[in-house]
Amino acid sequence: MAPDLPVIIQTHELYDSISKITEKLPSLKRQTIGRRLEDSTLKLLELLIMAKNAPKAHKAVYLIQATATAEIIQFFIRSLMAQKLVNQTTLHQLAAKTDEIARMATGWCKSVQ
Repeated sequence: MAPDLPVIIQTHELYDSISKITEKLPSLKRQTIGRRLEDSTLKLLELLIMAKNAPKAHKAVYLIQATATAEIIQFFIRSLMAQKLVNQTTLHQLAAKTDEIARMATGWCKSVQ
């Protein structure tokens, strides 16, 4: 098994951080925005792993979807910020990590096109 790429490792770390945050949300928010945020982060991880293992001709498709999914994650993080449900510093750190993951996926996509 090949070692994981830095973008995959960072996305896994992002998921770990998000899951710790969502479990502390009030029940209704945990079941709505919390679940969507976790699901989107898992989808991002899945798309990056698919891109890693796809033939070169198909990598860009997964990476474009991964970049869009990172943007969706950013939306959910901004929603949590607006609702002041979580420590703002923590959310800013998650947003910065998501930005970095999106930049890495975009750079990877450019390199395979």
